[in-house]
Amino acid sequence: MEFRSDMTVHLIKHAAEDADVAFAARVSTLGGETRFNETSDKDAGLINFLMRDRHGSPFEHTSFTFYIEAPIFVVREFMRHRAGWSYNEESARYKELEPVFYKPADGRPLRQIGKAGKYQFVDGDYKQKRAVSGDIERISTEAYTTYTRLLDLEVAREVARMVLPVNIYSSFYATCNARSLMHFLSLRTQDETSKFPSFPQREIEMVAEKMEDFLHFNMPETWRAFQNNGRVAP
Repeated sequence: MEFRSDMTVHLIKHAAEDADVAFAARVSTLGGETRFNETSDKDAGLINFLMRDRHGSPFEHTSFTFYIEAPIFVVREFMRHRAGWSYNEESARYKELEPVFYKPADGRPLRQIGKAGKYQFVDGDYKQKRAVSGDIERISTEAYTTYTRLLDLEVAREVARMVLPVNIYSSFYATCNARSLMHFLSLRTQDETSKFPSFPQREIEMVAEKMEDFLHFNMPETWRAFQNNGRVAP
């Protein structure tokens, strides 16, 4: 049995740079097949204009493919994002899942206080932390033991998997363009500069933060415009 409190995000391949956005935008006024391989100061201004005035289609001429490992409850929340996304996930119908489970790190807030729409999460006390850690390990171990016993009895994988909890890890590929990625980031990260505040579950935010690092590295002007214009997807 393995218990993790982290998320895996790898950028498998990409065709995404700031010049792609400027190139796509300028065809509307210049036509032709002129291609700029490096982003100029004018390109940076154009990208900021597109972001500010929410001209979104030029950002769609890019592509990121990520490999992600996360617990199933995060994967299901992730796949609520459908516009501009493609997914392929490992299937417990066809393969035996590994005994790898998510357990919150010690600093993960455990208590929800306040009314719906105005609640916040705060640290748990010693008793709560001990209960969460111990119960997650116990239930996960019991569930996986039952799962393997059913498989040993030659019960079909698609039936045996029904006993597994949602904190077991799954893996999937996710492909998107920069526009859909920024929409995801606007909802799944918490940032004081956001024009529209978001309050994501911490676990999916951990995935989003790593994905944002790749956007920042590969498309710095796009990321800067996103940040400077209130983190609103165009």
